Order: sequence, then structure tokens, then C-alpha cells
Amino acid sequence: LEFRRVLFRSTTVTATGLISGGSFQLDTGTKTATASGGAATLNKDSGKITSETLSTAAGSTYTLTLTNSAIVAADMVFASVALGTATTGMPVVTRVTPNATGVVIIIQNIHASAAFNGTIVISFMVAKA
Repeated sequence: LEFRRVLFRSTTVTATGLISGGSFQLDTGTKTATASGGAATLNKDSGKITSETLSTAAGSTYTLTLTNSAIVAADMVFASVALGTATTGMPVVTRVTPNATGVVIIIQNIHASAAFNGTIVISFMVAKA
């Protein structure tokens, strides 16, 4: 809670609801999307993407291509991943590559033997260049 007070002490809110403090920005409104075939669209500076149902084998990767007009190639995009409906597998973010139309996020299942058996949820946040 203390972190939040310090972080947002000198913030501004634009007419579109964009909250910014220096180069840190958070959008308002719906910030979730569902992927289909490894692709999703969400035009926000932060959000959560739920994958389609996956069966990614142990040691294999899943690639999410996120189309996002709020991201440019020079931006820094931070991502994390968690199990959604999946109860097996161990997802980790291995690569995040912003580009002119969004970002490509690669998730690897690092479990020794178990495949994913459901969805994963990928969260992201953009730090503007």
C-alpha cells in the first residue's frame, strides 16, 4: 500500500482515462482478452490474456502474438504467466519481443514430464520508451 501512495503521488489523468506518472502508464476499462490459435488483440498498456486450452508438452513452447496499438517496438514490455484452468505443467516466460504492431510472448513448459491441460493466463505491462 505504501508503494502505491509513492508511485501515484504525482500522477495525471487524461481525458481518455489514461493514468500516467512519468513513463509509467495504466489504462482504464476492460483489460482482458482471450487468445485463439495463439493470437489475441488488446489495445491497452497493461492487461491479462487467457490462452485457448493448451496441451503443450513438457519442454515445449507456446507463442502468444498480441496485437496491441498501445505498443511500439522501442517499448519495454514486462510479462508474467500463471496457470489458468490448467492443473499440470509449469509455465515460464522465456522471451518478450515488442514490435510495431504489438508483442510476441513465448512461454515454455519447464515441467519434467507433464503437459499443460488447460488454459494459462499471461499478464503484461508496457513501459513507454
